Amino acid sequence: MTKFKTKLLAAIISLIIIVLLAEGLLLGQVFKNYYVNTFNEKIERETLFIAKYIQENGGISEFIHQGKTEDLANLFDANFAIIRNDGTILYDDNVNRNNYPNRHKDMLKSITNRLETDHQSGVVEGPKSLHYYYHTIQKNGKIEGAAVLSNEIEAINQVNGQMWWILTISLIASLCIITMFASRIASRYSRPIEAAATTAIELADGNYRARTYERSSDEIGMLNKALNILARNLQEMQIARDLHQDRLETLIENIGSGVLQIDHKGYITMTNLAYKQQFNMEDTDLLYKFYYEVIPYEEIIAIIEEIFMTEKSIKRQVLIPLSIERKHFEVYGAPIIVKNDEWKGIIIVFHDITELKKLEQMRKDFVANVSHELKTPITSIKGFSETLLDGALKDEQALYDFLKIILSESDRLQELIQELLDLSKIEQQDFVLQVDSVNVSTILEESISMLCGKAEEKNITLILESESPSLWVEGEANRIKQIFINLITNALNYTTREGEVKIEASEDSDNVCVAVKDNGIGIESKELPRIFERFYRVDKARSRDSGGTGLGLAIVKHILEVHKGKITVESCPGKGTTFTVLLKKHIR
Repeated sequence: MTKFKTKLLAAIISLIIIVLLAEGLLLGQVFKNYYVNTFNEKIERETLFIAKYIQENGGISEFIHQGKTEDLANLFDANFAIIRNDGTILYDDNVNRNNYPNRHKDMLKSITNRLETDHQSGVVEGPKSLHYYYHTIQKNGKIEGAAVLSNEIEAINQVNGQMWWILTISLIASLCIITMFASRIASRYSRPIEAAATTAIELADGNYRARTYERSSDEIGMLNKALNILARNLQEMQIARDLHQDRLETLIENIGSGVLQIDHKGYITMTNLAYKQQFNMEDTDLLYKFYYEVIPYEEIIAIIEEIFMTEKSIKRQVLIPLSIERKHFEVYGAPIIVKNDEWKGIIIVFHDITELKKLEQMRKDFVANVSHELKTPITSIKGFSETLLDGALKDEQALYDFLKIILSESDRLQELIQELLDLSKIEQQDFVLQVDSVNVSTILEESISMLCGKAEEKNITLILESESPSLWVEGEANRIKQIFINLITNALNYTTREGEVKIEASEDSDNVCVAVKDNGIGIESKELPRIFERFYRVDKARSRDSGGTGLGLAIVKHILEVHKGKITVESCPGKGTTFTVLLKKHIR
């Protein structure tokens, strides 16, 4: 905006200079004409006075004879001459002054020629601004001669020069004063324009908080006011847009469902926190990469490709194995088509319905599993009871054997019902741990002592290797003991005779780690995600030789969750299984 102010000031000053120069030239010419005219009128009057004076004194001859020429010449500052009409010069004081003598005679001769044409008076311009004024002298009605006055207008030139100096100085002073005021005026009018331009630039750069001053009510003030209104409107729109953007980002990040956006070229351009958590990935693994390079699941790739080909929305349910779990997702995909049917890409939403599926499956399995688990002992109890009622009461050995079987099946029923009650209690939201300091080493020793008899029945070696006799964590002792009893029991159940079960305990700064290893039958990798489900058995024939109710690992998992711990499993069929439990030292 400095250029605008400079241009405005330069334009004003240029206009002023042109006006002042024109005015100076006009005034100079007017003054010069005025002085010249005044000078000419004065000389003409003097010439007329001399001619009349000579006439009144008897004419030229009598006037010269009386000797009055010198007296008359001394009265005027001009050159004085008297000539006859035949060209004879009777008197001329220019001889004494020697002002251009040759040219002077020619001028007098020219005047004589004028007398012959009855010119009674006139002006003849001579050299070097020398003017000749003449007037006829008459006697008895006839032209006798003429009185001639000649003078240089040097005085007029001097006055004209002085006048030009005065005009020049006045014009320069006026120019300085006017320039000063013009600069202030230009600054006054350019400053709000500069402020408006600066504000407009700020607005163009996205700074909608920029404002300009509203100092006047003229057009510039109206411009600044309108600019401020525009800035406020843009700021409000930006605030609303940012708020909408923040809400949208917050919604996408916390929606709970995984979101994946793919552009029309197949690059992944956006994902949210839920997706990264669901599939255990980071932005660097996903963003600006082809979807088929970073998505390892054929079902998802097939859905994406179908949307690209059909440009229609798709809704499907898929089952995806993730680590040791399998998760059910309801996948919704839709094309992104904006105005003018422009294709922008697709959006994929992953709704994790694993829990819903589990609840649905649990409802189905509960009846089937509980019915199955209850059917065998109840059938046994009923069958042996009917046998006893049919007459076996009298056979003491049969009575003892049947009652022993009935007692065993009753214990099995009681164990199943107790584990169901424990699991239900743990899953309740209002379940509260009785947190205390617990020595894991002691818990492991007590658990092994309880199960050493079962190990001896199958001639299984039970080994405990602990880093320290004092491995302390925070938790509920009975629940932690239940974890290890279930894990060790499972290891004993699924380890063949003369096998080995090893329990290794260690710690770091924050956790206590316990690994239960066996060299039993192992678990197929495809079965690993389901082993923590209720009533799930790796043995599809539900072999009763393995024992248990099918709820042990489910209970272990839920107890660890309330203790903020973790459990992982590694297994190789035919070589054995390792369950690793991680307990936090501090949970309060």
